[in-house]
Amino acid sequence: MKKKKFYGIASALLASTIALTGCSFGEDSSSSSNSDENSGDQVTIDIFQFKVEFKNQFEELTDKYEEENPDVNINVKTVGGGNDYGSSLKTSFSSGEEPDIFNIGGPSDLEQYEDYLADLSDTDAANAALDGTLTSVNKDGETLGLPFNQEGYGILYNKQIFEEAGIDPAEIKTHEDLVEATELLESKKDELGIQAPFALPAKETWVIGNHLANAFLADEFNHDVMEAYNADSVEFAMGDQMKRFLDLQNEYSVQPTLSLDYSQQVEELFSLGDVAMIQQGNWVYNTILEMDPEMAENNVGIMPIPVEGYEGSLPVGVPMYWSVNKESEEEVVQASKDFLDWMYTSEEGKKFVTEEFKFIPAYEGYEDQEIADPISKDIYEYAAEGNTLGWVFLGAPTNWTEGSLAVNMQQYLSGDITWDEVEENARNDWEKSRQ
Repeated sequence: MKKKKFYGIASALLASTIALTGCSFGEDSSSSSNSDENSGDQVTIDIFQFKVEFKNQFEELTDKYEEENPDVNINVKTVGGGNDYGSSLKTSFSSGEEPDIFNIGGPSDLEQYEDYLADLSDTDAANAALDGTLTSVNKDGETLGLPFNQEGYGILYNKQIFEEAGIDPAEIKTHEDLVEATELLESKKDELGIQAPFALPAKETWVIGNHLANAFLADEFNHDVMEAYNADSVEFAMGDQMKRFLDLQNEYSVQPTLSLDYSQQVEELFSLGDVAMIQQGNWVYNTILEMDPEMAENNVGIMPIPVEGYEGSLPVGVPMYWSVNKESEEEVVQASKDFLDWMYTSEEGKKFVTEEFKFIPAYEGYEDQEIADPISKDIYEYAAEGNTLGWVFLGAPTNWTEGSLAVNMQQYLSGDITWDEVEENARNDWEKSRQ
């Protein structure tokens, strides 16, 4: 495969959390044409995907594909946000409702679903994938997934609130700088009309166990998801920094943080100007756009989480991969590959990916496409300049980041255990899983 440049570190993100959701494609699923079973020349593709942020746009895309390909019917099931995609996918397979296209994260997911993963090496999308984006899904010469996109995260801030408070985000480099800005916002919150400087959705295990933790674990594993995957233990070399950043958000957040979820954080608080900062990434853009187009276009900036030695760097990586179920009928497997190729390599698909999905592409051939939203543009600039941290958290043992680390972090926030116990418990869980 020809080498391409990858701006960012290849890995994956599990953007899902707490509740177990069942997954029948016969219920609560979206189909953009009359849903007949495979009959005659008609092929039905069942897609089970995690990204709630682009659910409506994705269904518009499948509508377009069906219009161009009347012999294909696509059903879409979206599970994410406040629902646990990983558990729901497992339930889907165990109940016999196996999707034809589904999402996997890093190497742990690949190991779990390997028996179902079709080789996608022969697809146009695999051959267009940027160098490094397939590292997590390559095994024994096969390509077992196709990258969604590139994403980045950090601290999103309200530009107008910062300006009114007299804060220059460009001067916030270190943790101490962030503390100073946060305390100033706290002192002026009545004047600024905000409830608090931050909104920390500590109910969401993926926010604290995946994203927050990753910023302080990346260095330990040399920003390499496979190094994390092969590690027998985790040392929490930057555990003190992880703790103080969590403490800062928790102390200066809308309360109670353990009851605060993603929807409240993004839709009710940040989009409406009730808080100045949230820890999130470019995937929130469409949500903010729906709530307040003016704010989305002109009033949201992003700055890095302060990590000693990596000041001015954002975590950038691949959030998830599309996989095809090789146990599906042969014509469905081929139709699934054709759809994914069309989505990422056709001119109409590429335009939709950038303009409607607001994606930062993980593929070559997008030179004529403009990155649509200002958050993604900022992240792309960080990545283009090489100012990135790796995404290593899905190299952790299965369910460790959310089921162990994040749960212990929640117990710490509730006052039930100490931070030393957070590290000890999570380390023991990692080591047990690797025995």
